[in-house]
Amino acid sequence: MIDPTLPYPSIRQPVMGDSAIATSQPLAAQAGMAMLIAGGTAVDAAIAAAMALTVVEPTGCGLGSDGYAMVWDGARLHGLNASGRAPAGWTPERFAGRAQMPQRGWDAVTVPGAVSAWIALWRRFGTLPLEQIAAPAIRFAEEGFPVSPVIAQLWANGAAQLGDQPGFAACFLPGGRAPNAGERMRLPGHAATLRRIVETEGEAFYRGDIAARIATAAAANGAVLSAEDLAEHVPEWVTPLATRFGDHMLHELPPNGQGLGALIALGVLDRCNWHAGGPDDPATLHLAIEAVKLGLADAYAHITDIGHMRHAPEAFLTPDYLAGRAALVDPARAGDPGHGTPAPGGTVYLAAADRDGRMVSFIQSNFMGFGSGAVVPEAGISMQNRGAGFSLDPEHVNIVAPRKKPFQTIIPCFATDLTGQPVLSFGVMGGPMQAQGHLQMALRVLGFGQNPQAAADAPRWRVTEGRGLAIESDFDPVLAEKLAALGHQVHRESPDAVFGFGGAQLVLRSGAGYVAGSDPRKDGLALAF
Repeated sequence: MIDPTLPYPSIRQPVMGDSAIATSQPLAAQAGMAMLIAGGTAVDAAIAAAMALTVVEPTGCGLGSDGYAMVWDGARLHGLNASGRAPAGWTPERFAGRAQMPQRGWDAVTVPGAVSAWIALWRRFGTLPLEQIAAPAIRFAEEGFPVSPVIAQLWANGAAQLGDQPGFAACFLPGGRAPNAGERMRLPGHAATLRRIVETEGEAFYRGDIAARIATAAAANGAVLSAEDLAEHVPEWVTPLATRFGDHMLHELPPNGQGLGALIALGVLDRCNWHAGGPDDPATLHLAIEAVKLGLADAYAHITDIGHMRHAPEAFLTPDYLAGRAALVDPARAGDPGHGTPAPGGTVYLAAADRDGRMVSFIQSNFMGFGSGAVVPEAGISMQNRGAGFSLDPEHVNIVAPRKKPFQTIIPCFATDLTGQPVLSFGVMGGPMQAQGHLQMALRVLGFGQNPQAAADAPRWRVTEGRGLAIESDFDPVLAEKLAALGHQVHRESPDAVFGFGGAQLVLRSGAGYVAGSDPRKDGLALAF
């Protein structure tokens, strides 16, 4: 039984049906739904939506993105890490004298993995022809699409920051400016590249003519990303990590993403008395905030390429470790914790589900909005800036190194019940908000039974530094005062602030089918059929 109540100001209703999809842009949601209506799987729908999002929401992702996914195939959960590695030429010496890694330009670009994610998912779980799956994205790129309102605002922001980056203006600023909401935008180079990806099942992108164009553009701008770096890329099927939260198991992908931090936070919270209040009770929120601080502290100290981790990810999820971290939570006072150490031993997200029981949790990202700002000329390939996730501290586990994966913020999430049956596919895009958003969605939907739309509508909070706590402009002032009385340094963000609290998409399995919700902070849409 689903609680249909919408306790917060809402412009949307939960959507219900035998199949469902929720994305951050309506045209992409419709691209995915077209695959479901045509008899495709949730994976076909997810790939179609992901391809379309590179066109209609370039402010969060592109052909040069990275990607991660979890797929419930009807019997078990699979994980896919399609993030890319650093170029072979990225030694610490290359960045000597810098205080931090570059955030813009070609020297911030690692090997892009999203295209390989689409192909790997399609080969293993897809049923429709790749040409059919890609058709909506290609049509949007060739014939044009009207730019949606939130994306238009983010596009203008990106133009102000990245207009001087190589290839950016030629691709994204027709007539010398960002498009306004409702204006039609065409991306013919993007369409041509999508066609080559389809024709070659991704081979051209990593080991063919597209790879050569990427490497040439990098070299022309003094970067060392090479055709050999692209050719070495392989998406990796991985086993998700899990921890218990209430009557459910929460699943995240192992590092290099920050999903481990979300699981630590959930595991810590599960050892606190979070059941006593409700989802908007100050005592409940205080415990959740403190748990997030502990999870993020561990994430920032320990997460990197899993092959370079100093401790196995599972060591952070043992009962003893989580109990020790939970013991640091003071139910009466905000803390400023550091990280623990075990004993030896700009993004788009979408969720999809089909009538045969398959469910997908998928995320792809360029990182900081448009990413590096670098665009391959006439190919529409906007490159991510995931290299900015490396450290230059020689003592840090995440120090930059050749062919190493950096710490990444993007994480899909999935929940099962205690018998292992699928329950919820969800994610909250938005940099450091993602792990925090996962806990907030899990607390609301799985902990207190709110429907996906209500959970997406609810005002959010975000841990910043120390005891700092950012809250949304419509956050209950009485609740904010009570949190401040507990020692949280509360800061209410302006309603004009863009995307500081992420964007959630959720699909919940129910006895009657699925219930989907889409975040009102984005242009998105949940659809069911």
